[in-house]
Amino acid sequence: MSIKIVADSTCDLPPELLERYAVTILPLSINKDGQFYKDGVEITPADIFAHVDSGGALCTTAAVNMSEFTECFAGCSGKYDAVICVTISAEMSSCYANACLAAGAFPNVYVVDSRNLSSAQGLIVLEAARLARQGLSGSQIAARLDGLTAKVQSSFLLDRLDYMKKGGRCSAVTALGANLLHLKPCIEVHDGKMGVGKKYRGSFEHCMYQYTKELLARYPDSRTDTVLVVHPAAESAAVEAAKRALREDGRFSEIYEARTGCTVACHCGPNTIGVMFVNR
Repeated sequence: MSIKIVADSTCDLPPELLERYAVTILPLSINKDGQFYKDGVEITPADIFAHVDSGGALCTTAAVNMSEFTECFAGCSGKYDAVICVTISAEMSSCYANACLAAGAFPNVYVVDSRNLSSAQGLIVLEAARLARQGLSGSQIAARLDGLTAKVQSSFLLDRLDYMKKGGRCSAVTALGANLLHLKPCIEVHDGKMGVGKKYRGSFEHCMYQYTKELLARYPDSRTDTVLVVHPAAESAAVEAAKRALREDGRFSEIYEARTGCTVACHCGPNTIGVMFVNR
């Protein structure tokens, strides 16, 4: 069967994987000072960081709207036996709801709520593409993905809480205390929602290594195919610390470094790194 894979731009997969599996990406919109730009097309995380560093207000995100999904599905549904669309968690965005409304007009379009974001959502996208290559039908792929979403490990380590504070997601006192104590909070995704996990202390490089080692120890029976280290613009030493821990563990056949799009950049800031893989 011919299956088309579609995802919104928060899936944060490396270009080489998007190209390998011919994934179509629909960009979210980024609001910068009242002007809207397409994520990854008209604006990048570097643009956001430069804007905020120069004194500008934080940018915000807007979901892919129903008409954009409809246009995409209309162009794909007649060319393929089925279309699989994987979105950011419905708890975090209206992308899923908008995609479902659009899909109602196309009997061969299946929408999957990844219950995740960033490269954790990307892992669901990769699984869809791999299942399609195995010859599964659209309904079979959608069912498999629904069973996989709870098994994806999704978390980030934040170096500083500046962007969280500016976005109203933590108080100024909390941010100041974390910075003074050199605390690096772990943001975890469970059941489609973000929450705060363990707080690490020390240099970001040291904390990234410790966080990755502990993460691997917590999930000793994970799948061994793909792991992604994802960040918007983090310092290279901290990224390498995560990769070193993964290489020392030795279980993964593919270790990819990915850059986040503007969604993570808007909310978490530049020095944010996540390690994403699938549990059994």
